Amino acid sequence: MNRSADRVATVRAFNRLYTGVIGVLDEGPADAEYSLSEARVIFELAQQDPTQVTDLRKRLDLDAGYASRLLARLEGRGLLTRERSDEDARRQIVRLTENGREAFAVLDERSVGRIGSLLGRFGDDEQERLLGAMDTITSLVGERASDPTLVLRPPRPGDFGWVVHRHGALYSREYSWDERFEALVARVVAEYVDRRGDPRQAGWIAELDGERVGSIFCTPGEDGTTAKLRMLLLEPAARGRGVGKRLVTECVEFAKVSGYTAMELWTVSLLDAARAIYQKAGFRLVSEETIAGFGYELTGQTWRLEL
Repeated sequence: MNRSADRVATVRAFNRLYTGVIGVLDEGPADAEYSLSEARVIFELAQQDPTQVTDLRKRLDLDAGYASRLLARLEGRGLLTRERSDEDARRQIVRLTENGREAFAVLDERSVGRIGSLLGRFGDDEQERLLGAMDTITSLVGERASDPTLVLRPPRPGDFGWVVHRHGALYSREYSWDERFEALVARVVAEYVDRRGDPRQAGWIAELDGERVGSIFCTPGEDGTTAKLRMLLLEPAARGRGVGKRLVTECVEFAKVSGYTAMELWTVSLLDAARAIYQKAGFRLVSEETIAGFGYELTGQTWRLEL
């Protein structure tokens, strides 16, 4: 089976498992007083009441005929009312009645209990892993914000291990570099941590909507007047969003206010996207050398920016 087929099979297996879990959480016992579709309508109206029928249909992905029959059943049970919109008589507005809100309260309490029972099967660490995986799926397949919030912050405990891990994983996947590159990054991170408290070094972790997507570090050079730009990392989801430019700008500005007269960085020639960011920031190529590193022969490059 090829890699594409493996991935499709994995998604289908997850779908079967997920559908079973959702059935347990949403459907309840076979003699429940509301069908799954009816419960979904009640939940949606409780979140936004009143709402237009057309908007409700879109949110629940219901065709017009089925939605009309579903709303009629709930209206007949006294759980909601339908009326014409004052703004546009062609549109129908639907809202919960007092009985409908009482029904929602019961359904909501049951849902909270079922989800609590599911989470209760796991310890705190497992719960965090589960919720983190849910966040990841939501961010990848859900609707994305057109302008996600970018935050640059200092690294915290746990971020340093993430920097090493993501460098190793991404460069192995994208360039087939071996573990020697990950070891190099680990040494640089260790040197940075060993110098913690040094006012002439700093690091930044980039977050988009709360998710770590990048890093960069400024450290002192050997001569004391030249800063080093190190460990620029961009997750694939962050590329093309201006995150790399922001990280490099932040690093360069820190070097300037810290009294450095120049900044240098080392990279390899095949990293075109990174080199483009450096060039736009004003860095100039000053030397090249052939190296046998990370499993391949590479062209190492030193770039320099006068501050």
